[in-house]
Amino acid sequence: MPNKKIFKQHDKFLDDMEKIVITLPDGSEKKINKGITGLEIAKSIGEKLAKDALAIKVDGNIIDLNSKIEKDCKIKIITFKDKEGVNIFRHSTAHILADAVVSLFPKAKPTIGPVVDEGFYYDFDAEPFHPDDLKKIEQKMSDIAKKDSAFKRIELNEKDAKKLFKDNSYKIELIDEFKEGLGAYQHGNFVDLCRGPHVPSTDKIKAFKLTKIAGAYWRGDSRNKQLQRIYGISFPDEKELKKYLTLIEEAEKRDHRKIGKQLDLFSFHEEGAGFPFWHNKGYIVFKKLQEFWREEHTKAGYQEILTPIILNRFLWEQSGHWEHYRESMYFTKIESRDFAVKPMNCPGAILVYKEKSHSYKEFPLRIGEMGLVHRHELSGVLAGLFRVRSFTQDDAHIFLMESQIKDEIKKIISLIDRFYKAFGLEYHVELSTLPEKTMVKKEQKETAEKALKDALESIKIKYKLNQGDGAFYGPKIDFHVKDCLGRTWQCATIQLDYSMPEKFDLYYEGKDNAKHRPVMIHRVIYGAIERFIGIITEHFAGKFPLWLAPVQIRILTVANRFDYFADEIKEKFEENELRVEFDNRAESIAYKVREAQSQKIPLIITIGEKEVENKVLAVRTLDNKVQFGIKVDDFIKKAKDNIEKKELNVGF
Repeated sequence: MPNKKIFKQHDKFLDDMEKIVITLPDGSEKKINKGITGLEIAKSIGEKLAKDALAIKVDGNIIDLNSKIEKDCKIKIITFKDKEGVNIFRHSTAHILADAVVSLFPKAKPTIGPVVDEGFYYDFDAEPFHPDDLKKIEQKMSDIAKKDSAFKRIELNEKDAKKLFKDNSYKIELIDEFKEGLGAYQHGNFVDLCRGPHVPSTDKIKAFKLTKIAGAYWRGDSRNKQLQRIYGISFPDEKELKKYLTLIEEAEKRDHRKIGKQLDLFSFHEEGAGFPFWHNKGYIVFKKLQEFWREEHTKAGYQEILTPIILNRFLWEQSGHWEHYRESMYFTKIESRDFAVKPMNCPGAILVYKEKSHSYKEFPLRIGEMGLVHRHELSGVLAGLFRVRSFTQDDAHIFLMESQIKDEIKKIISLIDRFYKAFGLEYHVELSTLPEKTMVKKEQKETAEKALKDALESIKIKYKLNQGDGAFYGPKIDFHVKDCLGRTWQCATIQLDYSMPEKFDLYYEGKDNAKHRPVMIHRVIYGAIERFIGIITEHFAGKFPLWLAPVQIRILTVANRFDYFADEIKEKFEENELRVEFDNRAESIAYKVREAQSQKIPLIITIGEKEVENKVLAVRTLDNKVQFGIKVDDFIKKAKDNIEKKELNVGF
């Protein structure tokens, strides 16, 4: 008689052979059927998650939700709450846009359609679009989305890809460039060359808006043909879209490019596209931010250095930038040798470190640099000060022992907090741990990640954990500041680096008199001064606090006979290092007040008969409050006290 126990064991063995183990973001494990899809996993966790799911991250790689999972792995269901989910959602919308345009304008040739900070765009080789065309395209997109067509991946080799896109020279050029890993995505009858991933079906795209039309050169090169670009934005529902459009309306009023022109802060010119030109008033703001940075860093024990912006190829090969970052760099030759304009400051700081031997007694060794860096950005993504080709990074590179990481991170966080409070900026923190593929040793990985977590938790800062989203060379902490419109901007970052000390053979002498490898911290606070000025210009709507305002005071006289008193006052203000202008034009006082307010000047002083007679001032603030009879010395004391404390409100 057969042994039932043996049969049961055999069945269990076969059953287990068909099972795999997935590890969820919280560390819990689930045993599931081999060959299960991401969507099925999402459904097994919860219907709400399945409804919101857009893609799945498997061992750090994001793939389509309908892809089959064949082996044990770590997974994360990607939704619109994740940055990757937003990118996938909007790139899928770009495909629907391309489908709609080709349907309505059959001669239009689609080229590329990437995601950008403000949504997405798609470039077409086509006759110029008219603003009225956008409504027709939107309606067609809506019709396509409602068909609920699945996004299906098509694997391609080079020969098949060229055959499929034989009538589109732009796609052929991309195929020649990529050669391997080619693929396309199809929804309905529309097929586009794309690596993916995409949302499961077009029905996921429920709310979108085409925002503008622009011209753009193919591959951002003015030597190439000019294309027609359509920008858009999309969300999972209409409520989020309406909220965004209201925000955009308010943001347009605060657009730093308009305010920059209005207040004569900076300009951009075709002769140097993507390179900001700082005018005197804007450069005052720039220098004040630098002064604040230097004051705080001197108090915090940082040294400041300055390194060249052009360094030879060998250095960039050693750092890894030549291999991994070359497309974003600018190059030149000097005496037939290859040089590059630096995109980052760290290799220069490392060369300074290597100039002499170091002892553990010097650690943490904090080296700061206001370094000018250059990065090649495509013309289509340039956006005022938010995305430029040259910018000043407020870098610091800290060399230390592993045992010092936690305490040093706490000090950096405290420093960042002081900076953001000075501008009234709230922020949230995200911690990204090391990815699966990393050069960091297991014991270093555990020490580094624990040090960052312990530092955040010891000072009771809430943080979002991004499992596996750190750099291959170390985990990181990112700070996302929130402006008065509720928009967030990633500014400060703290990155642990185990790679550069290895690449450059850095060492220090330990207590045991032996050589040891230091850990390196890369960190910025403003991120880029140019971009930070763009952020705070919009945050304050150009109404800078008194300490930052390019012009702090403007003096207006009711009649020219009072000019002598205004000149005396102006001279006294300048002696006290207050930035002041005197408007003695033969215009009405009301006109001059309005103009001063349009220039966002914090303090407007009006001088007439009573003021001259009593040697006092009438002071108007930007909120239109006026105080009369203020003594000159009292005014100076109040203004200087406000500036010294870096108060956000004028306070008169």
